[in-house]
Amino acid sequence: MLRDTAARVPDQTALIVATTGENVTFRDLDREADRVARGLTAAGVTKGDRVALGMHNVVNFPFAYFGILRAGAVVVPLNVMLTEPEVARVLSDSEAKVAITAPPFATAVESAAAKTKTKVFTTASWDDIAKLGEAAPDPDVAEDDLAVLAYTSGTTGEPKGAMLTHGNLLANLNQQMSIPEAHVTEEDVLFLALPLFHIFGLNVTMGLLVMNGAKGVLVERFEPVPALNLIQQNKVTVVFGAPPMYTAWCATPGADQYDLSSVRLAISGAAPLPADVLRDFRDIFGVEIYEGYGLTETAPTLTSNRMTEKPRAGSIGKPLPGIEMRVMDEDGNDVELGDPGEIVVKGPNVFKGYWHRDDETEQVFRDGWFRTGDIAVQDEDGYLYLVDRKRDLIIVSGFNVFPSEVEAALLQNPLVAEAAVVGQPHPYTGETVKAFVVLEPGEETTEADMIEDVQLHLARFKCPTSVEIVASLPHLLTGKVLRRALRAS
Repeated sequence: MLRDTAARVPDQTALIVATTGENVTFRDLDREADRVARGLTAAGVTKGDRVALGMHNVVNFPFAYFGILRAGAVVVPLNVMLTEPEVARVLSDSEAKVAITAPPFATAVESAAAKTKTKVFTTASWDDIAKLGEAAPDPDVAEDDLAVLAYTSGTTGEPKGAMLTHGNLLANLNQQMSIPEAHVTEEDVLFLALPLFHIFGLNVTMGLLVMNGAKGVLVERFEPVPALNLIQQNKVTVVFGAPPMYTAWCATPGADQYDLSSVRLAISGAAPLPADVLRDFRDIFGVEIYEGYGLTETAPTLTSNRMTEKPRAGSIGKPLPGIEMRVMDEDGNDVELGDPGEIVVKGPNVFKGYWHRDDETEQVFRDGWFRTGDIAVQDEDGYLYLVDRKRDLIIVSGFNVFPSEVEAALLQNPLVAEAAVVGQPHPYTGETVKAFVVLEPGEETTEADMIEDVQLHLARFKCPTSVEIVASLPHLLTGKVLRRALRAS
């Protein structure tokens, strides 16, 4: 895909790097991908090998991403907020042969790689990578071959790799290009502030940019006011964002002084968009936000409010072309309109399964339908509304947090006898993590000390923002903690 675009529009600007003002053309991007592919091949990477990629939204990320794919290897994106033990688990599970990283995340990656015998390249050795090989590799890669192994938390809190093929990624790009009046063209300027290690940033923003020869403004770290300035200065036409970004913009003093008239399309995904944010953004900037819904396992987009003439507040819209979707009960029957049921899907964008986890793969597929675990209702016009999650997933700024993982970290503290975690609404991040803790008899501690201890084990977004020390937790007769009662407390 990159090769084709570079041949078609070699001198077109692919990326404007916000921090440096550097312009990268598609010819540049194509050449740098070749350099990485040559180096990886010379370093012993062969078709199907896993190569971890851990860095912020810097220009070397797309160089490395397409270089890894060009070498015929599988990209394992690393969330740059993970701690060293969390990185080590992903490197070990994926059996990554090589990791490509950059400061400041390099410290965690190098420490984790030392335990898993993964070879590490940093951007400081970028030229060293390129010098390793002379000819660009040309592996025989088919659409059914793995392209990305994207890790997402499992119901046990352990990370599991969703196996996405080249065909899955391409299918979803084509499905998104079929959304009415939403397709990206060479004339568009995209805003790339979503983390590229996240499937939304990876295959929606960067994928659509490269597929169509568009221009992208690459933002390393999102900050509301600088972001508004960048959109105004570069006449951005398409904004891909998550709810916390739009929430922050609406709360920016003097927000109505910024000119966003160039924006023809604003997309929100990764977490539910509050109805008041959709309304306020329209009132302040004169721009409509179209919400989408998807999962890592579906590469990622499944539905869009842009499938209709006008978005309905609170709705995730309708399925994209080429995606079959049903709302089913526990017995696999379609529910009546207006009744809640689980969203199940089929389509060429649906992943192959979980890496080395056949049992979990079998659990999420029923007669060829992928069970998303999300509960929705559908109205008479076909609009879908998420109402619940089958699992106790918490979504913080678009990132998945499973209570069991946080609870396990809390229980590593010898003062803690029992712990339970729930999500609570938060005006900026959508949800935040709250913990309830029962201490061992006679022990004492503070909320601040508990939070500080957990931060040693988990990425910051997974850590509780509040800890309530209680005498006991509510339980079902089976012994399971009654999270519903905790959410209401």
